Amino acid sequence: MKRFFVLVCLALFGFCALLAQTNDVVVSAIIKDKDSRKELGNVNIVLVGSNIGTVSNSEGVFSLRVPQEHLQKGLVVSHIGYSNVRVSVEDLLNKDKQFVIWMSPSTMLLKELNVFGGDPRELVEKAVRKIPQNYADKHNMFSSFYRETIQKGRRYIGISEAVANVYKTPYKRQDVNFDRVQVLKGRRLESQKRSDTLAVKIVGGPTIPVYLDVVKNGDEFFGPDMIHCYHYTMLIPVSIDDRMQYAIRFEPRVTLEYALYRGTLYIDQESLAITRAEFELDMSDKEKATQFVLKRKPSGLRFNLQGVSFLVTYRQQDGKTYLNYLRNTVRFKCDWKKRLFASTYTTSTEMVMVDREEQPEEGIKSRDSFKQGEIFYDKVDEYWNEDFWKDYNIIEPTESLESAVKKLKKQY
Repeated sequence: MKRFFVLVCLALFGFCALLAQTNDVVVSAIIKDKDSRKELGNVNIVLVGSNIGTVSNSEGVFSLRVPQEHLQKGLVVSHIGYSNVRVSVEDLLNKDKQFVIWMSPSTMLLKELNVFGGDPRELVEKAVRKIPQNYADKHNMFSSFYRETIQKGRRYIGISEAVANVYKTPYKRQDVNFDRVQVLKGRRLESQKRSDTLAVKIVGGPTIPVYLDVVKNGDEFFGPDMIHCYHYTMLIPVSIDDRMQYAIRFEPRVTLEYALYRGTLYIDQESLAITRAEFELDMSDKEKATQFVLKRKPSGLRFNLQGVSFLVTYRQQDGKTYLNYLRNTVRFKCDWKKRLFASTYTTSTEMVMVDREEQPEEGIKSRDSFKQGEIFYDKVDEYWNEDFWKDYNIIEPTESLESAVKKLKKQY
């Protein structure tokens, strides 16, 4: 698996349905836990009978553009550990106020579970062997939405967004050399305050669906030379999309010259498809972990890595499993020598697949693709119009992000 880097350098510097111009109907709602009443983030929302979908933001809010020909269909709402909920598009349209979708924890009985009593590592190896069977056997072009944010403390100092095409070749070969991303449209905002003199930039952000696809690019986890480097433990099974999943914890069992990972894999009990991976960089040796993250920094700047986490989810459809959502978060502290206090920074990149075309007539040419060594922030303009994404499915911004945008715009 090729790795991601954070580039640190010194620099100066209402939820109602509506009809859009493309005649798509935009519906929205907020998703909450029925018992706790808490908002649920990163929930999958899929339009029945289509490849169209999105995810809720961390406040449980989502919006989705529904083509006119699909107005009679419904939405399927799914989340790890919860039972699926079906909602009709018409119900969302007929509400005068914000629609709330209530989700209940899954109550699938233990007797329904397929209990695996063997070595969990063997189960992972079986899942790897079944990748060609379980995942796309044809070329696919995904439409996607991408967002990267940079925070200093709790304050946003950089926000960038894009819509992009993601071209994925069949999974019969675990090879990402011909998988590509093409940014179609993007925008950015950056703090103009003099106090924000440390510019943190993310290298290769939009390429996460290529290099963070742990199923297709998982040699660091599942390769014959690496799978023995981890210790595997079976956890309590969970439900995802009303299907029971094995949950397998993995942690480093050897010490190498570079940092390894620790986290949890979720494997469908029936198909043995890997459906979700939650993992983080092993921080037991901070020097090795820092080498994973930091590409370069100014002289005199002290960099203290706090953590690196990842989330990758897949969606099963018609007997195959497809990439769905990816997120990468890096937390670190920086201070200058001879200064008393350090500043805490958090960088976050996320991408959701909002539509898919099977067997597209053309792929993405290399000259048009976004490269892993490029910085997305440097390639888009500082333009922030409210209607910028009116024709696209996106991840809805949180209230705090919207507030940050308003404050940053006032600096220009």
